[in-house]
Amino acid sequence: INPLFSRLLEDFIDNLRRAIITHNFMVFKLGFGKGIELLEGKDGCIIACGIMVAYALEAAKQLRAEGFDAGVIDMHTIKPLDTELVLRAAARTGRLVTVEDAFITGGLGGAVCETIAEGGVPCRVKRLGIPDIFPGFGSFDEQMEHLGFGIAAMKQAVRAL
Repeated sequence: INPLFSRLLEDFIDNLRRAIITHNFMVFKLGFGKGIELLEGKDGCIIACGIMVAYALEAAKQLRAEGFDAGVIDMHTIKPLDTELVLRAAARTGRLVTVEDAFITGGLGGAVCETIAEGGVPCRVKRLGIPDIFPGFGSFDEQMEHLGFGIAAMKQAVRAL
């Protein structure tokens, strides 16, 4: 048996339901090591995990309303990472933003950067999440704003790449 880590926040299911209803998605079968491309975009792609998927979908919805075709990938499995999906999104858009509600060191963003570096696909990547500092205290929304990984930060990051 291999080690497994799973973290579900209290409001995760409600956020996922809201994302599915808001964006008219089908319910996907989760495959171990396989990400889910929820929205295909041509201008940039946000790769998120956990509760941040719902926020990424909202950021993409706002970006699309502003004329920027943003995609969203739900990378519910970080190890093993769906490298094929990451490389396809990188080749299609040339811009990836990763977002996680955890430390960016050694997480989803690092795994995506390793995949891009080793895959040889020219692509710019920005990692959003908790930097390698003591994050302080506050509500989840306050922390997202303070640490720069909320909806506004996602929109700004994908446009800036």
